[in-house]
Amino acid sequence: MILHELLSYDLLRLIWWVLLGVLLIGFALTDGFDMGVGALLPFVGKTDEERRIAINTVGPVWEGNQVWLILGGGAIFAAWPPLYAVSFSGFYLAMFLVLAALILRPVGFKYRNKRPDAAWRKRWDWALFVGGAVPALVFGVAVGNALQGVPFELTDSLMPLYQGNAVMKLLGLLNPFALLVGVVSLTMLLTHGATWLSFKAEGVVAERARAIGSVTGPVAIMTFLLAGVWLAFGIPAYHYVAELPAGSPSNPLLGEVVREGSWLTAYSLRPWIAIAPVLGVLGIALATLGLRKERAGWALLASLLGIFGVISTVGLTMFPFILPSSVQPGASLTVWNASSSHLTLFIMLVCTVIFLPIVLGYTAWVYKVLWGKVDAAEVTSNPNAY
Repeated sequence: MILHELLSYDLLRLIWWVLLGVLLIGFALTDGFDMGVGALLPFVGKTDEERRIAINTVGPVWEGNQVWLILGGGAIFAAWPPLYAVSFSGFYLAMFLVLAALILRPVGFKYRNKRPDAAWRKRWDWALFVGGAVPALVFGVAVGNALQGVPFELTDSLMPLYQGNAVMKLLGLLNPFALLVGVVSLTMLLTHGATWLSFKAEGVVAERARAIGSVTGPVAIMTFLLAGVWLAFGIPAYHYVAELPAGSPSNPLLGEVVREGSWLTAYSLRPWIAIAPVLGVLGIALATLGLRKERAGWALLASLLGIFGVISTVGLTMFPFILPSSVQPGASLTVWNASSSHLTLFIMLVCTVIFLPIVLGYTAWVYKVLWGKVDAAEVTSNPNAY
């Protein structure tokens, strides 16, 4: 238990905040191109053969990529129980919408090729479109609402309460700023899917993906910058009135939080975090350029960099806040007040140190084994192709 004593409670909280970011970024980097390909499917494939080429670029890996989402949800449940309770209860209908869309993906992949009927396959192609586009949009909408603050409050017993019924809560999430962030997420993942298709597909499918990505990339950059300006000058930030004592218990009601000033304050306090939005813009710009120059590998790597930068921008700008409250700022959930116990975080960290390298190693091995481009000959000759 010596190591347990050396790792302070606040250090473990910080480590788990970073790990949560790693899991969410890992999900966006891997399952992100799955969703992007699904959302692009009706537009990059005009014939059944072309759509099969697009589907089979992600067919061997899409199930494994969803591990990151499961790990992220598990990490929130175990490391940040109040965050899990507040977010899943407040975003219930939005979560249900995402899950329903995600359920369409495995069903679409598995059932699409069961019948040769063109109408049957077209319906499942649109199901795959919904399974890719809807989660990409809704995840961004959720982030946009987190940046503004969510209308919840906590009772003295830390029970979360929301204003309005479930339908009103869902409609409240669909506000202009959140929808703008949703467009950032959607166009970013469309560009990511386009770079993947450019890298993995052959022929006209790759050409159409490059053409679409060359448009969605600049849109992602412009909406990202617009959202940044709006956030900086149109949405009040959250601040602690006084820093919490080191090792404070996880109780959001202990600290005093005010909602005032600008989120830009974070960049004056920690200037080094400006590298995140720079990487976001630079990465997507280079991905767009790579698509236009037909440099598929370059475009895919740049897209990965751009997604890393965009998601890191959100986390670093909000730090230490994770889910602020717009109606009771003092109930806002932060890195310092919403975690599990010291011992729980330590045991989870030990498990992560053991098992995360196994997940990474297995994932790398799968991608290595399934390396190579997909063309018409592959999907017609391979009995295991979708």
